[in-house]
Amino acid sequence: MINWTNARDIVAFWLLGLCNNYGYVIMLSAAEDILSNQKGTDVSNSTSTCEKSFSERPCESISTGAVLLADNLPGLLVQTTFPFFMHRFPFGFRAFIVFLLQAASYFVVAYSNSIAMSLAGVCMASLGQGIGEITFLAMAAHYIPETIASWSSGTGGAGLIGSFSYAFITEAGLSPSNTLLVQLFIPVVFAAAYFLILTVPSTVYSPTFNPKTWIIPKNYDWDMFEAAEARGESLNTKKVPQRELGIVDRLKLIVPLLYLMVPLATVYTAEYMINQGLTELIVFNCSQGLSLSLSSQYRWYQVLYQLGVFISRSSVKFFEMPLWLIWCLPVLQCVNMIFFFFEAVYWFTPTIIIIFVLIVFEGLLGGSAYVNTYNKIHKKVEPDVREFSLSAASMGNSLGTNIAAFLSIPLYNWVCSMKTPHQ
Repeated sequence: MINWTNARDIVAFWLLGLCNNYGYVIMLSAAEDILSNQKGTDVSNSTSTCEKSFSERPCESISTGAVLLADNLPGLLVQTTFPFFMHRFPFGFRAFIVFLLQAASYFVVAYSNSIAMSLAGVCMASLGQGIGEITFLAMAAHYIPETIASWSSGTGGAGLIGSFSYAFITEAGLSPSNTLLVQLFIPVVFAAAYFLILTVPSTVYSPTFNPKTWIIPKNYDWDMFEAAEARGESLNTKKVPQRELGIVDRLKLIVPLLYLMVPLATVYTAEYMINQGLTELIVFNCSQGLSLSLSSQYRWYQVLYQLGVFISRSSVKFFEMPLWLIWCLPVLQCVNMIFFFFEAVYWFTPTIIIIFVLIVFEGLLGGSAYVNTYNKIHKKVEPDVREFSLSAASMGNSLGTNIAAFLSIPLYNWVCSMKTPHQ
């Protein structure tokens, strides 16, 4: 039975998921505009102009894969290293760092005057997203299982709301830079969700203003529970003390997770090969593309993809996938990627509506892989290692996204070297 406190926590985790991934999504949605602005192209003045025909492929010297790489490589560094030592830092400290990185990323990209500065701002968003993901997935171990579903739904909501708001505001005529500045309320919502709405249970370490308390003592969990037992108290939580783990112990715990992490990584590799390596190359003329400009086509690809992600990431309360179906997801996503590859090369699809439908399907596959993977880990992993396991599993989706980022750049350049398909 969910009481008022549980309900507050579920709402807080939804908002935390939303805000944590919002900047990441905005940077991917703005990828083309970020690169175009640095070359002096006024994107806002060209959004209503569709192309009647193509004499050559509309390729850029730098693909949006570069933005994907900047938006994910720092996150990969975080998610493959931080789970081994981040447990010594209080959750509140981590949340504050995420808040600072989120706010800084919007400012830096909005006021950027070079590609290098823009990508530096994107990296800040990536660091904040990566730290936030491993922090709140681990923190969910202190709460009821529904918080995993709530967090996942919130991250899906970030994709849908973030990509749609960016597309809508820029289509209305606001410049990409000002559109980014409008989004600065998101870090404020993030801070309110953590520091005002979320109830912090007694099992979560709370530091004081004394710097000596800013590092969590070793064996804190066990000391706290033993002290409570000595006082005859019963801690009102399903969280059990976390096992003290060395580096080797943590590496060993990753191995039993591989049967879920590998499919997740594969889904994400295919997914982001489509998003940042291929959709930029899939363009339609006025008659086939609903009279959308090329920039508008790319933005709405992102919106529809995030719609699929939001639906599937919010679905676990209604349908939990069996393991065999989770293993089918990478196969389906790879088939999807192959279709998009041939479409990017040959332009054989008669209308953009078909691509829109397939992009929603792509998002459904990716979101399903994410939420069902973490849901199974939360329920199947031994309680005394659950916190580490949930944070470590994020290596799967981060690794897959970064593999896609590295591969999408040469793939983009290779397709761009081909002749324009006959129209």
